[in-house]
Amino acid sequence: MGCRTAWLLILVLSALPLVGAADVIKRSASGICHGPESPWYDAVKNYVGFTDLQSCMQSGGRLPKGTKASQEQINAQVYSRGHYGSGWADDDGDCQNTRHEVLAERSTTPVQYKDESECIVVFGRWISPFTNEVIQDARQLDADHIVPLSWSWQRGADKWSDQKREKFANDPSNVLIVESSLNSSKSDKGPDLWLPPKGRCGYTARFTRIVLKYQLQPNPAEYEKIKNILERCKG
Repeated sequence: MGCRTAWLLILVLSALPLVGAADVIKRSASGICHGPESPWYDAVKNYVGFTDLQSCMQSGGRLPKGTKASQEQINAQVYSRGHYGSGWADDDGDCQNTRHEVLAERSTTPVQYKDESECIVVFGRWISPFTNEVIQDARQLDADHIVPLSWSWQRGADKWSDQKREKFANDPSNVLIVESSLNSSKSDKGPDLWLPPKGRCGYTARFTRIVLKYQLQPNPAEYEKIKNILERCKG
């Protein structure tokens, strides 16, 4: 990634809204999750911000003494893959879902299909952006969301419409074809917690572009780490 591209991303990232505004959940240094209704909310200055109570409690936080949240309130904020549609979509009705369309488009040779229906890609030639390895068997590959769905849910996507979430999940600009093993290793982590063996600058830049495109809100610690990665990539 060039110096100019890195600088532009850093400048735009600086304008991105962060989790940490007055309407987020604050996990204090003592591990207590304070929502805006907490009597101690304004007094908590040193905190990690979360977009919802569920995320804060899953991180190891707890509610203030004397307060409680109903299980219904917590469950309503839980991430589910179903919030982003029923798996990979086939918007154009050609029998190829997003995964197989991306496989076909990004193969460097004509692909082979499972049968004459040409719905399921089984062989081709792909160069992994995570390792630069050449892979020909589609069964060894995953269509990886650069910005993971559960990551997005905790940083603003929980407030989106179902239609916008499904669009996000099937946006080709948010999909990479990579080794299944590395996709599993990455799981739902952002660049602050996981980077690929190779192509780290390009990966972080693409991650940042998707975050900016959908106006997702990283917390302050994530923001600083991503910004630092981009600054190191300037040269």
